[in-house]
Amino acid sequence: AVTRGADGHQFRWMAVGDQCVPDGRVDAAVHSHKDLPTAADPRFLIAAIPPREDARDAVVARDGLVLGELPPGSLVGTSSPRRAAQLRALGLGLEIRPLRGNLDTRLNRVSSGDLDAIVVARAGLARLGRLGDVTETLEPVQMLPAPAQGALAVECRADDSRLAAVLAELDDADTRAAVTAERTLLAELEAGCSAPVGAIAEVVESIDEEGRVFEELSLRGCVAALDGSDVIRASGIGAADQARELGLSVAGELFELGARELMRGAREDPAR
Repeated sequence: AVTRGADGHQFRWMAVGDQCVPDGRVDAAVHSHKDLPTAADPRFLIAAIPPREDARDAVVARDGLVLGELPPGSLVGTSSPRRAAQLRALGLGLEIRPLRGNLDTRLNRVSSGDLDAIVVARAGLARLGRLGDVTETLEPVQMLPAPAQGALAVECRADDSRLAAVLAELDDADTRAAVTAERTLLAELEAGCSAPVGAIAEVVESIDEEGRVFEELSLRGCVAALDGSDVIRASGIGAADQARELGLSVAGELFELGARELMRGAREDPAR
């Protein structure tokens, strides 16, 4: 569906790769930010990143159970190598199964008894009004979300400065800083959105030597072996206006800890 704003611009929910923006059929597109390529396309501008939904992953399990209550051998569905790797790393003896289809189809695999649980993005459940199905929300210490998970990207043509200025009113500075740090880390690792890489950045309060409160950007990242045998973690903190530099720094620490070898193993895994 295409809607038209008061100034004549057209807006439409679109899939990545749709040619409606470049050929002028619509003026702006709204994307799930985590699904966009990390390499910028000079034809386009991310004019706004609105306030983010909850970035965490969520469990929907039978009988209201949480992950730790599922017996070994329970069947848990996920569509993400990142989630699968981190689930295996928890050491709970869960059997990970591929998960396909829209969100309703995925949820029905639990209610039908086909799976004991699924792990999906909490933001997706929120947008469809299905948070009541959540039996556990996974904290980042349990499972780091995908870079930019829960965030939207409002994109327009780079040469449309008038529209870019209008869309900029939707931008949230904290969300943009967090997403910039996370996606910089992902890009530096040369990993795609389906790689076993997790990252979460948050604006946090710190106290200086004189006891004054100020805000900084905290970033945590991980790279996991697909079989869950190893998870490398790194973190850093810095100024929000240095989000890209923070992403590069944490990625560098992950490289020093062996991320390159884990990433190579993930690319070569035939089961992926």
